[in-house]
Amino acid sequence: MRIAVLGGGHGCWAAAAELTENGHDVRWWRRDAAAHQALREAGAMTVRDHRGTRQVRVGELVTDLAEAVRDAALIVIPLPSTTHADLAARLAPLLTDGQVVFLPPGTLGSVLFGKALAEAGNPADVAFAETGTLPYLARRHGATEVVISGYATRLPTGVFPARLAAKAFDVVRAAYPSVEESEDGLSGALMNAGPVIHPPLILMNAGPLEHFEAWDIHNEGTQPAIRRVTDALDGERIALREALGYGAPHFPLADHYATDGDEWMYGRAAHEKLTDSGDWREKIDLLTHRYMLEDTRLGLSLLVSVGRWAGVPTPVAAGLLSIASAVTGRDLYAEGRTLESLGLAELSRPELTRLLREGFTS
Repeated sequence: MRIAVLGGGHGCWAAAAELTENGHDVRWWRRDAAAHQALREAGAMTVRDHRGTRQVRVGELVTDLAEAVRDAALIVIPLPSTTHADLAARLAPLLTDGQVVFLPPGTLGSVLFGKALAEAGNPADVAFAETGTLPYLARRHGATEVVISGYATRLPTGVFPARLAAKAFDVVRAAYPSVEESEDGLSGALMNAGPVIHPPLILMNAGPLEHFEAWDIHNEGTQPAIRRVTDALDGERIALREALGYGAPHFPLADHYATDGDEWMYGRAAHEKLTDSGDWREKIDLLTHRYMLEDTRLGLSLLVSVGRWAGVPTPVAAGLLSIASAVTGRDLYAEGRTLESLGLAELSRPELTRLLREGFTS
């Protein structure tokens, strides 16, 4: 299958490597074309994972976005949601009937990209799928190497518009067999683990993060008090899903840390693999890091916004977002990805349900 991978982040490297190794025809684009020069010169990337170390020669490194997505059945965008607005506007005129855009994860990016398609006046029937996490626990090492500490084993995924879900899942499963069907794009967005795990970790570890040169929020930063806050925050997410009529499994984050019970998105012992790798011992700038600008500003604002719209209290999410606003000196809700910012806050529940099923242009 012809697949376009868009972006230059850690997950993009892992996606380009895995999809190439699995026999797909991969075109890889990033907006900073010069950043691929070292990889072009090396001729292959070095991949390290549980199978060892090897060289992977990615199909095509392209500099033109239109060339990257032309004739691609699947367009994979493993980028932070902070990039979505700009990329959606650039991508919208280029999409054609039958293509599937996959956002792992999305923060309701499926609706944002669908709206951009409509605003561009592009009548193509395109499906936008979003899932609860990156398919990889990955970190780049140097200019040509990526280390993949874990692969997702379950990827709960929703499609916008939902009327295209059956065809979209056929396409996405050809690349990611572990996807599991969620009801629609909002259901997929409410599976996003980043806004649940990262805001408590960075805000409740703010002192060590600003004091030490490097700090592992997942190792010594994950203490019982913080886990209790995470569980409470995740409880708000699950209550919101239930109030909106979305069914189980809800993928509670507690399963990520458990050694028995239901398997979470990365399978068993994923937390231990993550901490054992040492790749998450890093410097996190609370003003600029994606855990603040993506998972907190965009992710928590979405939870709070949908909660207000649905009449479901989200005091922990709102409290963390308020503290984060004080830390950054910014109104993160006003800057967030909310139903208000997407122009959906005035819709009734039947109207939103219809939009999620039919899309903007139907």
